Amino acid sequence: MTKTRRERMAVGAMFTGLGLTVIATIVPYLDRATTHLLADHIRAGYPTYAPTRIDSAVTTYLVLLSVTGALGVLAWLWTIWAVRAGKWWARPAATVMFVLGASAGLTGLLTKDTSGDTGLPLTLGWVGMVPCLAGLLAVALLWGRQRRV
Repeated sequence: MTKTRRERMAVGAMFTGLGLTVIATIVPYLDRATTHLLADHIRAGYPTYAPTRIDSAVTTYLVLLSVTGALGVLAWLWTIWAVRAGKWWARPAATVMFVLGASAGLTGLLTKDTSGDTGLPLTLGWVGMVPCLAGLLAVALLWGRQRRV
C-alpha cells in the first residue's frame, strides 16, 4: 500500500504512462489505416521497393512496435504493483524501467536504417517518446525528498 503523497502521485503518473503507452502502441495502426506516414517514409527511403515490399516493411514495424508496447504495458503494471505494495526495491526498479523505456523510445526516434534516414518517421518516433515523460515524472516523485510537516 502506498503511504506517502509522493508515492500516490507517482502511481498516478505511472497510470498516465500506461495509458500513453497504450495510445503510442495504437497510433501506428491508426497511421496504417489513415495517413500512411510510415509507408510513405519507407517509400521515400527506398523508392525502388515494390508496394508489397513496403507493406511487408510496415507490417514488420507494426510487429516490432506492438511487442515493444506490450512489454511497456507489462513494465508499467509491474512497477505500479511494486510501488503500491511498498516493495523496498520499487524505486530502483522504476528507475531501471524508465531507463529501458527511454532507451527504447530513443532507439525508435534516432536509429537510422540503410537508406540513411531514421527507420521511423519523426512523428511516430516522438509518439513513442511521450510515455517517457510520465516515467520521468514518476521517477522524480519517487526519489524526491519528503517534506516533514
